[in-house]
Amino acid sequence: MNEAEKKPAKPRNAASLVVLKGQPDNPEVLVGRRPETARFMPSVWVFPGGAVDDTDFQVQTPYNLRDDVIARVTRTAPADLTAALAWTALREMREETGLILGKKGPCEGEVASEAYGAYKEAGLAPDFSALDYLMRACTPEYQPIRFNTRFFVADGDQTSGEIWQTSELEEISWVSLNELPNMKIAGITSIVVEQAQQYWRERPAPDSNRKTMFFSADMDKNRIWHEE
Repeated sequence: MNEAEKKPAKPRNAASLVVLKGQPDNPEVLVGRRPETARFMPSVWVFPGGAVDDTDFQVQTPYNLRDDVIARVTRTAPADLTAALAWTALREMREETGLILGKKGPCEGEVASEAYGAYKEAGLAPDFSALDYLMRACTPEYQPIRFNTRFFVADGDQTSGEIWQTSELEEISWVSLNELPNMKIAGITSIVVEQAQQYWRERPAPDSNRKTMFFSADMDKNRIWHEE
């Protein structure tokens, strides 16, 4: 195999949302199981999430990300992508689970998004301020399909709506975060669980200088694990 064939695929920007509620030492987390027929990670339990769409850059809200969250995300992402990532996380939660996270306020403009329409119908504006930045992970270089994913975290008690079942996820439910590692999950999910457990116990105060963990692997399958 020549060097050109070994060149890693370019990862797509993506966002995922870890939604937690309950006691500090034993919270529940919102997850769903991917269908058995799915081409990518069949029958695996995942958090709501997906790739950034072009329309995600169009969404505006009076409830912006906290300054400290923006400071940490923009260490590795352009400013315009930062807001788009926040909306991607909320959009995917709506599309995959039926839940929304918003506050009373206007949704201005027209955006070709079912999720945005759901916020408008509810009289709510997307609440980016309710999100904190948990960690970043990039699909290993040796995988043909790659995502550069920012994981956000939010309080499930602030969500509204009814959980629905979709073609993307099955058995959507709140499960014990401590039990999730015993279910069929991807390797990266176990790492996110560890970060989420620590976050929920400590509930760290806003801090622009707080380090964020990054995880990936190179072409030789060596783990890349460091703080950003």
